[in-house]
Amino acid sequence: MVNSELRGEHQQRWAQRLLHWSAGLLLFETLTGLLILFLPFSVTTQFSVLLHTVIGVPFLVPMVWYTARHLFQTNAAPMSHYKATGYASMVAILVCLVSGLVLTLQAFFGRGISYAWDAAHIISTFAILAFVLPHVLLLLLRERSRQDDSGVRIAASRFGRQTLLVAGFCCLLLVAAVALYSPPKLQDSFPEDYSFQWGEDRPFAPSLANTSTGGVFDVRTTAGSFQCGTSGCHEQITDEWSVSAHRWASMDSAFQTVQKVMAEQNGAESTRYCGGCHDPISLFSGTKNIFTDDLNSLDGYQEGISCMICHGVRDTDIKGNANYTLEQLPRYVFELEDGPVAKFLSDGLIRAYPRHHTESLSKRMFKTPEYCAACHKQFIDEEVNEVGWVQLQNQYDNWRKSRWNHPGDAAKTIECRECHMPLVESTDPAAGDDLDYNRSKDDGRHRSHRFLGANQLMPALLELEGAEEQIELTEQWLRGEFPIPEIADKWKEGPAVPIELVVPERAVPGETVQVRVNITSNKVGHDFPTGPLDIIQAWIELEVKNDAGEVVFQSGKVNERNFIEQGSFLFKAEAVDRYGNLIDRHNLWEMVGVRYRRTLFPGFADAAEYAFDCPSTLSSDKKQMLDEQDFEVELAPDVTGKLHLTARLRYRKIDQFLLNFLFGEDTTLTSPITDMSEDAATIQVSTG
Repeated sequence: MVNSELRGEHQQRWAQRLLHWSAGLLLFETLTGLLILFLPFSVTTQFSVLLHTVIGVPFLVPMVWYTARHLFQTNAAPMSHYKATGYASMVAILVCLVSGLVLTLQAFFGRGISYAWDAAHIISTFAILAFVLPHVLLLLLRERSRQDDSGVRIAASRFGRQTLLVAGFCCLLLVAAVALYSPPKLQDSFPEDYSFQWGEDRPFAPSLANTSTGGVFDVRTTAGSFQCGTSGCHEQITDEWSVSAHRWASMDSAFQTVQKVMAEQNGAESTRYCGGCHDPISLFSGTKNIFTDDLNSLDGYQEGISCMICHGVRDTDIKGNANYTLEQLPRYVFELEDGPVAKFLSDGLIRAYPRHHTESLSKRMFKTPEYCAACHKQFIDEEVNEVGWVQLQNQYDNWRKSRWNHPGDAAKTIECRECHMPLVESTDPAAGDDLDYNRSKDDGRHRSHRFLGANQLMPALLELEGAEEQIELTEQWLRGEFPIPEIADKWKEGPAVPIELVVPERAVPGETVQVRVNITSNKVGHDFPTGPLDIIQAWIELEVKNDAGEVVFQSGKVNERNFIEQGSFLFKAEAVDRYGNLIDRHNLWEMVGVRYRRTLFPGFADAAEYAFDCPSTLSSDKKQMLDEQDFEVELAPDVTGKLHLTARLRYRKIDQFLLNFLFGEDTTLTSPITDMSEDAATIQVSTG
């Protein structure tokens, strides 16, 4: 009687539909989990993630219910290897279920999955294989070996079939989803009228930029940077980038106007020279083409250097002129599609299955100065000026030959990213980095994507959100006041380019006074100033006053029309065309050389020298009163006064002549001026 009741219980347990569904779903979840873990990135693995999640979440209910019932039903049984593997299986399943639920919530409603929970989910999956399979298979073998109970054998066999049927049905859903999915059709072919002026093997010339396929890329695959911020992941980085010089490289009003003039003079194809660095989205979509009115693609107009451009670069060369190769990275399903559902699924999928995202978008190469050199090094050659090769801005080689570069010694070297992408406190999923010598994976910081440099004009001119903060930080940067703790022990405190007034202690009225202003490049990693020196201006303003506050000498003043007075000490380059005419409209395509160039190499110094006649330090009122007297006054040798000198190093991004050319002679627009450093001195004046 007891054996009969026991056999009945066994038969009922094997025949439970809840068991069949639980086992079938567990098998499907395990199989898809292994597919996700071991197969490369593909549509199949991505839909495996989605179905693994969609089926796995409701699977919690039957699995927990069955596990609780099974534990209650078998708890009184004596300990055996069946029971031991059963207990271990329950623990593994419980950990897998809980970690899976946490990962689902993190992926679809959080900022990113926790790698600790992910590890727990993976380890528990292998634990399920290690314990559930032996537990079930041993029981099945036991039941099939029963010769006296065909009912139990039949129930056990049916369990196996039903389990495979449920798992197979779920697998069919996966196959159907993959087969029915139709990715967006990409526009990856050149326009029919595309001009291959420099040959089909160099479709983007005269820029040296190229794509991995040699063809154009659909703008949807190179633009869309703001999705990184609205995804719930990289808001902080997107906010930084959104007001940076990289973001508005193609929106820059000066660039737009100069590009238009270049197209009118040399043809739209010539603007590809600029596009590799300023407007790669348009360049790689084939927009900069013959007879094209809008040289900037509509979708990429508000981005310039987008996330996918920077992070999609695969090879660079220090030759410059955008000598890099861009790869069109495989995108997640639904990522390029419109609508809130598609965005919810693609964002969640990226966070749930981040391996491809991190491996494809994060490279050691991005950290090197050689990566920056692709754009931050420029030259003109015969293809552009029809004459020959001329070196333009070259931040990379300046840095490479400077005191900041110590090959093989990271503790002494200061690289581009350490200055222009300083570490900031971060809650971003991209925080932490164990590839840098002084960082760790959990340091809670990321590199700022503001790319602070020296442009105070465009954020305000374009009325970008956050422009005021960006301008303030840029001015702090120019003055050397922006704190960078990471490299604080590698350079001197104080201004980026300090100045020092060197004056005589005393002067006598009527004699020539010699004054010198020493300028030293203290914290600049390349030439100062750097960039397009035909439009950038850095100069010394010197003012000398007497005790009465009257100006007795001045140099470097900006007049009411916003021009710097002639004869001022100026850091600048004056480029010329083949006829010796000044390049003053940023018409670099006509440049063949320079007639004047003055910059400071890193760590070097220069001096501005001045000479003026020492005046009397009496005020004009006293001088007029004495002049009206009909007698001479002999001043005692101990009558003294002072000359008060102030000097400032001033900087602005675009000179006024170019702004007037770009926006009209009647424009009130002028580039803001930053006083980078200043000094003051006093000269004692004696009549004796």
